[in-house]
Parts: sequence; C-alpha cells; structure tokens
Amino acid sequence: MVAGPKALPPDFQFILACMKLYNYYRSSASFRVRIAMQLKGLAYEYVPIHLARGDHKNPDYQAVAPDMLVPVLETDDGTRLSQSMAIIEYLDETYPEPALVPKDPLARARVRALAQSIACEIHPLNNLRILKYLVRDLKLDEDAKNTWYRHWCREGLISLERQLEQLPAATYSYGDTPTLADCCLVPQIFNAQRFEVDFSGLPRTMAAFDACMKLDAFQKAQPSACPDNEP
Repeated sequence: MVAGPKALPPDFQFILACMKLYNYYRSSASFRVRIAMQLKGLAYEYVPIHLARGDHKNPDYQAVAPDMLVPVLETDDGTRLSQSMAIIEYLDETYPEPALVPKDPLARARVRALAQSIACEIHPLNNLRILKYLVRDLKLDEDAKNTWYRHWCREGLISLERQLEQLPAATYSYGDTPTLADCCLVPQIFNAQRFEVDFSGLPRTMAAFDACMKLDAFQKAQPSACPDNEP
C-alpha cells in the first residue's frame, strides 16, 4: 500500500494559503500597504527585499516585479499586483471593511487628493533612488542630499497642511476613521523624522499622525515591527 501524502503542519498550511507581500521595512510605499493590511486584519507572508543592498535588481526578483520596485502583493492564487496605491484600492474593494476610501464620490475624491499629494508630490522627490542619484551621479555630499530632502518634504507637507485646513475638523486626515490618506501620511512622517524635517506650523498634519499612532494597526506596521528591521 502506498502511503498518502503527509499532512502539513497547521502553520505551514496557513502560510501557503495567505497572501505574500514583497517589501522593505523602510520603504514608504511598502509601509502604506502594511498599514492597510493591518487595518483590515489581513494575514500575509512577509517577504523582505533589501533595497539599500540592491536585492530588487536581482533577476529572481525582476521575475516577480518587472519594475524592480516594492511593494508587490501576491494574492492567494498567485496573481501579483504592484504600486502601493493600486494595491490598497484593490484590497479596499476586495475586503471592504473597514473602508479606506469613502463611498461618497466627493469624499472619495478628497481622500484620494490628500493621498496623492503625498504619494505623487512629496515621495517621488525623496525616495531612495533619487537620493542615491544625487550622491552617486551629481556628487552631492551628505549634507546637501539631506538639505534637498528636508526642503522638498517640508514644502510638500506645508501644501498638505493648507489642504487639511480647508476640510472639516477631523480626528484623522479625513473624518474620524483612518483612510487611504493616513496610509500615506504616516510613512511619510516616519521618513521625514529620520531626516529631521521641521514639523512646526503643521497642526492638522501632526494631529492626524498622532491619532494614527495610537492605533495598533499603525504600530504593528511600522518599520521597527518588521522582521527585516535594522536598528
């Protein structure tokens, strides 16, 4: 008699069944998705891709992510999705509670505008690729690179603050529950803290950040909680 297949340990079966998130602990874009998944209570296998070391350029990872970026979400059936904003909206449509994007069209547009002010205006000028290019190709020293970061980050946060001032009072960026905007805000503030950006004169922005950091979902998603965190 041929023995049947040996049963997998329960934990191993769980890992096989859940989603995978290819990400880097310091990546703002990855951090956004981790927040969204924590808010929705979604389990996933954490797959670290060390950007600073260049792991995203390895051929094996290029087969996973043709753009050689993080994050990449691999769903239960092996489908892979890239770009943090698209991933979060996919998760919001697939796992609708709690909602991260409002159902009302106007509110939805407001939240997306706040999120894109960070993801499309602030972040692209300050991500790792840009900072490395400034040093490697343009020969800026460390002080000049950090000055670049602080200038453009603060300019973007001042713009965000002006937008928040035009909105009704809220606990978070928009309303009294976290949204896509907060998924973008918190990682940006974390990175800005590392570069010692000036946060003065940003009361609405920092109040939203502080409110988010009182929630377990944001604490569990932060870089220091990641398995690839480097002190």
